[in-house]
Amino acid sequence: MSVTLTELAELRLRSFVRGTPNYTATRGIRLAVKDGGCNGYEYDIKIANAPDPEDEITNFGSLQVFVDPKSAPLLDGVVVDYIDSLLESGFKFTNPNATDTCGCGKSFQAGDCSPAGVPCS
Repeated sequence: MSVTLTELAELRLRSFVRGTPNYTATRGIRLAVKDGGCNGYEYDIKIANAPDPEDEITNFGSLQVFVDPKSAPLLDGVVVDYIDSLLESGFKFTNPNATDTCGCGKSFQAGDCSPAGVPCS
């Protein structure tokens, strides 16, 4: 399983992790896929205190990224970027496993294995 962070995404994520109270070296980013969104799956990024025993761990310098086994096949080859412009800012995902994406870029479909989508509100 491979996940790639652009230099800007890595910098933003590292600053979030280090900026949390009681920072420890085991803290990292949990990158996951969950059922939801208008296309069936949506990306989930959050700060995690430590990896779970079954997580795949990828190091980007001093930043650790944790991916659970269920999400790993859907995130294999994903590139996470950070965009900061006048019209939008936030994390952008380029996922080679996505067969369709939502206009917001936060939701995707992965062939016939996707759960039913929920209309955008």
